[in-house]
Amino acid sequence: MTNSIGEFDDADLFLITGSNTTTQHPLIGTRILNAKERGAKLIVIDPRTIQLAEYADVHLRQNVGTDVAVLNGLMNVIIAEGLYDSQFVETRTEGFDALKDVVSRYTPKVVKALAGVPTRDLEKAARMYAQADKAMIAYAMGITQHITGTDNVKTIANLAMLTGHLGRPATGVNPLRGQNNVQGACDMGGLPNVFSGYQSVANAEVRAKFEQAWGVTLSDTPGMTITEMMSAALKGDLKAMYVMGENPMLSDADSNHVEHALAKLEFLVVQDIFLSETACLADVVLPAASFAEKTGTYTNTERRVQMAYKAIDPPGAARPDWEIICAVSRLAGYNMNYGTPHDIMQEINALTPSYAGITHERLAKCHGLQWPCLNAEHPGTAILHRDRFTKGLGTFLPCDFKPLAEVPNEEYDFILTTGRIYYQYHTGTMTRRTSILEREAPRALVQINPEDARRLDIEHNDLVELASRRGSITLNAEVTDMVPRKVLFSTFHFHEAPINVLTNPALDPVSKIPEYKGCAVKIRRLA
Repeated sequence: MTNSIGEFDDADLFLITGSNTTTQHPLIGTRILNAKERGAKLIVIDPRTIQLAEYADVHLRQNVGTDVAVLNGLMNVIIAEGLYDSQFVETRTEGFDALKDVVSRYTPKVVKALAGVPTRDLEKAARMYAQADKAMIAYAMGITQHITGTDNVKTIANLAMLTGHLGRPATGVNPLRGQNNVQGACDMGGLPNVFSGYQSVANAEVRAKFEQAWGVTLSDTPGMTITEMMSAALKGDLKAMYVMGENPMLSDADSNHVEHALAKLEFLVVQDIFLSETACLADVVLPAASFAEKTGTYTNTERRVQMAYKAIDPPGAARPDWEIICAVSRLAGYNMNYGTPHDIMQEINALTPSYAGITHERLAKCHGLQWPCLNAEHPGTAILHRDRFTKGLGTFLPCDFKPLAEVPNEEYDFILTTGRIYYQYHTGTMTRRTSILEREAPRALVQINPEDARRLDIEHNDLVELASRRGSITLNAEVTDMVPRKVLFSTFHFHEAPINVLTNPALDPVSKIPEYKGCAVKIRRLA
């Protein structure tokens, strides 16, 4: 997030896209609803009528996968009507003429044809966002999990820069992270092309710094992403895999492909707190400690690093992840000899400039620090890009609309989009072991519009078969007008109906994230 969670209380307007916020980030969702009650305006861009849409001043119910077209349409109106922040554009950005040229083609009439968004609603939303004093954009994986996910994010940034809604309180571009500590994992180098703090492996000076600290020679070639690993394993180019706190058998697109890839490995290790579906395929399972059984830090969605202290000892043979990694490393021939989490944090302070001032000693005395925090006296950074962007001027990166990788045809005549529900989390590894949550949401459902249901003779709770070009599953139907016609929605929490058997593994060319949010399927009622 460029801004902070507390600022949701003070915004004049929210633009929420690709995020079912009240369901998946309920504390932030509650702040949005409370601000709405106090008079803030709300724009929701979502194909489904999620809870926030019921409170929205404008709900842009776009066709699945048309986010770039809608966002370009908003900018078309803003520029055509002279509503953009000319001072911010002139002093803080570059590339405006290129942006103006591209978005000029996305008139409200064109956007209606591409995205199904009514002209009047698009124009109203554009004016509301541009004319607000303090407007916050929040988005989540409904934006990123497309083959155009990178383009979607760039276009959101274009919109924020165009209107000057950056670098000030209660503004900004605020991605809401989807898993616990995913921000911290990325910050610490859990990406194939960077070391900690997003320091590029291709940078010789950065590489030399880590080589000296670790006493090794490091490659300047980025590694593979998760999706690339699976393809390499299937081809036989990747022989072994070490999976930590992840369940790709349920969470990755085209699950049959994933299962075949994992089976092709010569050696699979899974390190987790429960025996997940992926762990059941492993040659070795290493039992890890849960959050309550270890001391360390977490970094949340607003870049805030917070301490967590061990409350109880790990059961049985379970150990904290860092201890397991050190032990495996030593057995493999590299003497990784951290003694405590404190030792690890001291190394992070020394090697990661954005975390340099975030020490255990400071964290013990406060409710966390937000990076970048450059030294022991630095207070942390609540708002990014206040006076300038990291690179100097912010560059407009205009993008054209591209359709879904897989569009409906006569046989596969529906679009399936996926997401989450309030009572379950990710692949259910933890929540499905919680009786109250399982009581509230014990099985998978597929949402279908009432008109489609009547046409196909499907009633509420009927057992249906859902099929794509990659496989089929059976689950129960939920007849609801939350979804528009010819769109189906389901979740990936349930191993009994693994929705990712169906999803399309087509990747965004930059991020390598699959298009979970749109694939062609067919549905039929089972006797």
